[in-house]
Amino acid sequence: MPKLTGAHLIVKLLERQGIRVIAGIPGGSNLPLYDALSASRLIRHVLARHEQGAGFMAQGMARVTGRAQVCFATSGPGATNILTAIADAKLDSVPVVCITGQVPGSLIGTDAFQEVDTYGMTIPITKHNFLVRSAEELLSTVPEAFRIAASGRPGPVLIDVPKDVQQQTVNVDRWPGPGRPDPPPRIPGPALKRIADLINAAQRPILYLGGGVISANAGPAAARVAEKAGLPVVGTLLALGALPDGHPRFLGMLGMHGSRHVNLALEECDLLVAVGARFDDRATGKASEFCPQARIIHIDIDDSEVGKVKQPAAALVANAKSALEALLAGLRKNPRAAWQEKIRALRAAHPPQLPGLGDPAAPYGLIRLAGEALGPDAIVATDVGQHQMWTAQAYPIRRPRHWLTSGGLGTMGFGLPAAIGAALAEPDKTVALFTGDGSLLMNIQEMATLAEERLNVKIILLNNRALGLVRQQQHLFYGRRIFAADFRLHADFTAIARGFGLPAVDLAQSGDPARSLAQALRRPGPVLIHAPIDAREQVLPMVPPGAANRNMIGEGDRHAQR
Repeated sequence: MPKLTGAHLIVKLLERQGIRVIAGIPGGSNLPLYDALSASRLIRHVLARHEQGAGFMAQGMARVTGRAQVCFATSGPGATNILTAIADAKLDSVPVVCITGQVPGSLIGTDAFQEVDTYGMTIPITKHNFLVRSAEELLSTVPEAFRIAASGRPGPVLIDVPKDVQQQTVNVDRWPGPGRPDPPPRIPGPALKRIADLINAAQRPILYLGGGVISANAGPAAARVAEKAGLPVVGTLLALGALPDGHPRFLGMLGMHGSRHVNLALEECDLLVAVGARFDDRATGKASEFCPQARIIHIDIDDSEVGKVKQPAAALVANAKSALEALLAGLRKNPRAAWQEKIRALRAAHPPQLPGLGDPAAPYGLIRLAGEALGPDAIVATDVGQHQMWTAQAYPIRRPRHWLTSGGLGTMGFGLPAAIGAALAEPDKTVALFTGDGSLLMNIQEMATLAEERLNVKIILLNNRALGLVRQQQHLFYGRRIFAADFRLHADFTAIARGFGLPAVDLAQSGDPARSLAQALRRPGPVLIHAPIDAREQVLPMVPPGAANRNMIGEGDRHAQR
């Protein structure tokens, strides 16, 4: 076999991993890699307009497929620009392999042009990282990166490759096998029996699902456990779609912007079965007062999460799908009629408050009407802010991996490039992005990428001319002192979209906004739909930061708070 450069070696190894789309931006330190990529017949490159956008495109592809995906960046500012997307992937357990160029090895440590310590900077925000010292190392490093990214709790891995390593040549006598996830850990029988016994003995149990259920493709197994054992189910923001909207066992989202009846049910449960959840503060509120009457079972693939926030009565370090499937046999069929009646009473006493459901000028109405027009197969992405929570509350999410949102890091600017990534991975599906003007401005340059690729992404912009959630918290908790939250310059987003080559629809100029919305969502290709909303609109209910979940500010307080 002829000698290959390190750059060609990387491309061949990525091809063997099944990578077919890479988002990135070239620069001086990764030009050998791009030169090699130009010869690939299998991998398509998508030119992002900012490295953070490239990282989120890889995330979008990874979130909808469940497989590790790849992004490229050059050294120095290219690497620093992509850090936020890597950190976001770490907190949300998304498998991404980021390959960065680096200055030649002889220049490392000399403050060379576009040199930064990429390896050192990414240690805290990756699952693992590599600084490659020779082309030969790539034969083991690249497959190992994919194995690490996808094994156990998924996460991002970074490979930093100096330019001279990309240019080195090496003989390849035998190709390594593609990196594959490690098999899940064995499930110990005694621990499984204890968990089943605790569930069977409980009077008021609740099944609490986190994002790990989505990562492990464990939604169907969770539904079977809930149905057999009579368990009401609640979910975190990242678990939405694990059970379809409208499933009889699914109560809804818990936590800061969850439903009041969900948080009140958790106050009364006597056993909380947490699966793939890390007891995040946005879900638990004040942790010491979360589920005050409940013993806790914690099932998670990451042993460092067990006991970190809440001490469990029983725990199992296991893949969520494997654990739930194994647990099923030990559970007794139990309708739990009294507990289900109590749940029904809580729901009836505290139904979700979604004002303006039929009004396309109101946030909930716009989101619900969009859901009706898009149908059950659409993939939904959001940015971060009020629109994110309104969408989580009102959009009927029916399928796992059809809900893309930044949970742990809460990154404004996530939505547009993540939606592009989802559309790259699922080109036959419609991708709907719900965003706000503050978030869209963070990575608005990726409209150029969207227009260039002609992807089927519908941008639904809820424009309140403000940083809405910041404004809401200032209003509620800072004496109504609104500061640095309202935009003085009101951008014309429809003109901006058209400037990038995207069609645009302004619902404010339509005589029939609901009809215009449905028509725009049905048209092929990308479109921006501009929907102005009142800056005084609030996303409620809301648990004040640091308070217990029972202390929600509710819909009845909305007008009093204006």
